[in-house]
Amino acid sequence: MSNLGFKYQNTMEARNLDFSNKVDDQTIYDLLFDNYELLGKDWIAHQWIWINGVYKAFEDHVKFFIVVSLVEKTLNFYHQVNITKTYDEFYSSKYLTIDKFSITEICEKLNLPKETIRRKVLELEKLGVILRKDKRIIIDRSAFTFVKPIHQIPLTSKYIVRISELLFDKKIYSKKFDSKFVEKILKKNFSLCWRWFYRMQLPVIMGYQKIFKDLCTFHIWGTISMNQVLNYKINSNELIKDYNKFNSNLLSIENLNNASGVSAMSISDMTSIPRATVIRKCKFLIKNDYVVINNKKQFYLSSKNHHKIIPFQKEFFKKKARFLTRVLNLIAIS
Repeated sequence: MSNLGFKYQNTMEARNLDFSNKVDDQTIYDLLFDNYELLGKDWIAHQWIWINGVYKAFEDHVKFFIVVSLVEKTLNFYHQVNITKTYDEFYSSKYLTIDKFSITEICEKLNLPKETIRRKVLELEKLGVILRKDKRIIIDRSAFTFVKPIHQIPLTSKYIVRISELLFDKKIYSKKFDSKFVEKILKKNFSLCWRWFYRMQLPVIMGYQKIFKDLCTFHIWGTISMNQVLNYKINSNELIKDYNKFNSNLLSIENLNNASGVSAMSISDMTSIPRATVIRKCKFLIKNDYVVINNKKQFYLSSKNHHKIIPFQKEFFKKKARFLTRVLNLIAIS
């Protein structure tokens, strides 16, 4: 095809694209805040299942994030050279080679000391997950078993559908689709969409790490938080949609006095984190006013979380809105 024909074809394809469903970050951001009770529980479950999978991969959060940060580097390279790989194409390779591997770069991305990253990289080498050659690093195909989002794509797809349903009800978005269709789009554009996913997830997880000092403590706090939110009952039949009002009510003294806590044994069973570790991390959480323990030896959130965590969560919502906006706009023209 001549250059003229190629330009004409692209022009015609552009004319056929439907931009009527295009949404922006602010619209999605406002939607998340104004409909928090409708969406919040789904998102908390989404994040908890993800962080649970993170830990179970190696029984070590940091090892997982080292591998993921290397995978993200590959995804960024594909983006820079304008290559989009499908889910099957990406995981069909025997290995991924990352040029110019740098401990310092991973330290900066994960906000962790060099000695920690060096130790974890050596442990990953012993497991046969990665291999270092000069300034390159090779991720063996066996590592894909640990980081391949087999269960995560369906879960994320369901949440995206929930967002689209609300947009449709508000006449902002005129498309209706199911989670299978979203899965198909995510897998077809995998290297692009999962780059967006990691660019959303990595900063928030590292942000929580900074707050709680380590990822294991955050994982335990998140489990206590999820239990409390899922068991939270409002006194009236009216939904408290707004994010600020919902959390104010959740963390009010009245509701905390009636909160349903979760024991160290239950946390251990839910997360696979050893019970002794759970107890040790919960002592830190109690000392720093993140959780309280009742006379049944159950843990629940303290009212201080309203001031300690919510400002950070509001900032994270911007990254979450950005991810959802990109995917929804991609779906709109698919």
